[in-house]
Amino acid sequence: MRGWWREIAGLVLPVACGGCGRPRTALCPRCEAGLAGTGPRRVRPSPEPPGLPVVHAAAPYEGAVRALLLAHKERGALPLAGALGAALAGAVTAATGPCEASGGGPLLLVPVPSSRRSVRARGHDPTRRIALAAAARLRRSGRAARVLPVLRQGRAVADQAGLGARGRFANLAGALEVAPAGVRLLDAAAREAGRVVLVDDLMTTGASLAEAARALGAALTLVHPLFIPGLPDSPKRRGTEDLFEQPTAAVVASSPASFEINRNSRGTCIVAGGER
Repeated sequence: MRGWWREIAGLVLPVACGGCGRPRTALCPRCEAGLAGTGPRRVRPSPEPPGLPVVHAAAPYEGAVRALLLAHKERGALPLAGALGAALAGAVTAATGPCEASGGGPLLLVPVPSSRRSVRARGHDPTRRIALAAAARLRRSGRAARVLPVLRQGRAVADQAGLGARGRFANLAGALEVAPAGVRLLDAAAREAGRVVLVDDLMTTGASLAEAARALGAALTLVHPLFIPGLPDSPKRRGTEDLFEQPTAAVVASSPASFEINRNSRGTCIVAGGER
């Protein structure tokens, strides 16, 4: 209800750019261009947590990009979801490669979940909203894509804001799980040769994405006990290895330092026969 009222209010009340405060526009051209940056890049935090998927980000988390994400997440600037979703769609494309557009299964965007308490406080789930916008953008570009919200918090966690890298890893270890209905959805996705892409609005230490990858891998081993993610010689059921053998993730923004580490990296498309 709260999110619905915010959307109505945005239509009738004066607005200002969420990035720079320019009046009479929710997003000015300059800040929108900032979301695109110099193009999505491979990013890697330091230190890198064990189990972190390959991550691509659309833009560094600074300046207008930081302001836009905070405006959407914390101040309920819901119309920004479209532009943020477009940026996320670009990162997803960089992560999976253009070859996914021809002949492959659907892209399955799995958002990193917010706690129920955070969703209630904000009146919306920002990552899921951005993921839905990104999937719509990908479909308009001719790529089969949908959101698969199968992850949930299995236990309470502390607020991450005041924690360092080590504290975040400990705080999130074992915190996420795939809901029982989500396990069935993942099984169905494997049958249609879908490709999972973990998505989030922001990566700082990588702890959330690493935990999300662990939870998804654990769910797949429950569905197919002989499947062990990342172990080349393990027996596999046809389709499951394509779903999650090569974990990948995409985010709207990541710390500027993670871009510097990977200044010259480029996205690749990983398919059953190797890289393209």
